[in-house]
Amino acid sequence: MNRTSPSEVKAWCIGRGFHPNKTLGQNFLIDRNILTTLVDAVGAGAGDRVLEVGPGLGVMTEALLQRGIHVTAIEKDPALAAWLRDSLLKEYPDTFTLLEGDALETDWPTLLAQDFKAFASNLPYSVGTRILMDLICQPNAPERLVTLVQQEVADRFAARPSTPERGTAAIWIQADYDVHIVRSVKPSCFWPPPEVTSAIVAMQRHTRSTLSQTEKATLRALSKHLFTQRRKQLGTVLRKSPAPFNQADPAKANVDPTRRAETLTLPEWETLVTTITP
Repeated sequence: MNRTSPSEVKAWCIGRGFHPNKTLGQNFLIDRNILTTLVDAVGAGAGDRVLEVGPGLGVMTEALLQRGIHVTAIEKDPALAAWLRDSLLKEYPDTFTLLEGDALETDWPTLLAQDFKAFASNLPYSVGTRILMDLICQPNAPERLVTLVQQEVADRFAARPSTPERGTAAIWIQADYDVHIVRSVKPSCFWPPPEVTSAIVAMQRHTRSTLSQTEKATLRALSKHLFTQRRKQLGTVLRKSPAPFNQADPAKANVDPTRRAETLTLPEWETLVTTITP
């Protein structure tokens, strides 16, 4: 089957009585140009290992395998997993590994011990952010992450300080990754078409952070706490916060306590975290 042919994808679904599940984000990419852009953005080559979540019909999986890349894919839907076993697993038995199950229940430390070069996914819109946040919290997360998400989610990932989109997603991701929105993707590039515009987002690990893994966990917890009251001034929120957040001292971090969480730069977040006594 040509996985980027709308007529063949529709025929596959009709022939098997398969109805794409909106909750599982089953909007299949059918645009060859977008697929090429997506796979190019992954930046992997022959012999590299790539982790994919939600392969669906295997359109990106196949394109990666055709480049000699070793792909490990996690698929939740039994019908799609069966199709991948009968097609791609038979064609690429030495370079394709299929894991059946829910990515939200993945044992990340064990899986990431395989040292993947990149993560690639057309993430389900309903749970995509949670999956990505679970992944980036792992010390052995891949150095490059490339995903298709809703445009508004992409904007949150890439949000700069003092913008309305700035929130915990931006802080958590940008603490370890440089974020680049590669391009927007129209609904017509999928079947069935989603109700929103999507975007390809590429994230490349950087080494600018000076925080330890324990301090990064504190950063995530502190930012989550402060953004629950994002309209309030930092000093006010911190004084009334439970331990250890009440130990964070804007003055020691050279941060004006009248500022709000969304205005802080990453270096300011990191300095604020270091004022918390272990």
